Amino acid sequence: MDSKKTFYWTLFLHNEWSLYVASTEKGICYIGSNNASFDELLKWGERHFNGAKLIENPSAFETNKLIEYLDGRRINIELPIDLRGTDFQQQVWKLVMDVPYGETASYKKIAERLGRPSAVRAVAGAIGANPVLFIVPCHRIIASNGKLTGFRGGLPMKESLLRLEKEYKQQ
Repeated sequence: MDSKKTFYWTLFLHNEWSLYVASTEKGICYIGSNNASFDELLKWGERHFNGAKLIENPSAFETNKLIEYLDGRRINIELPIDLRGTDFQQQVWKLVMDVPYGETASYKKIAERLGRPSAVRAVAGAIGANPVLFIVPCHRIIASNGKLTGFRGGLPMKESLLRLEKEYKQQ
């Protein structure tokens, strides 16, 4: 990793949402868990941007689309993203992005779509490593039995995002 690399961050506050967001010149690279500490962002940054400068810069972010999504007024966020992950993670995240708004899919279904039906645990691990919560909508991925499981942002955040999408879709 180029130690001269820079990434920018801000604390995004909107209604009950308090999220650290980070970006590079290419796009958003990280959205933190709701109400998480700054330390969560720092640890992620150390893993993916070792030696990079971390600069607070709220003006580096277009937040209107995030606000509209969280208010239930936007289905697609459509912001540039800069995803950092392995090739396998990138493949999984692409399939997760294909799950329609307001719908869910199982970890098993994602593994099957990937052509690796026995790789459910690996798929779950890749989904858990998703750095841009709700832009790559990993909250839409549930257990085969329909239960909510695992989410980096915590199950209350997952429940809230699914409820938001369900309510908007019913309008």
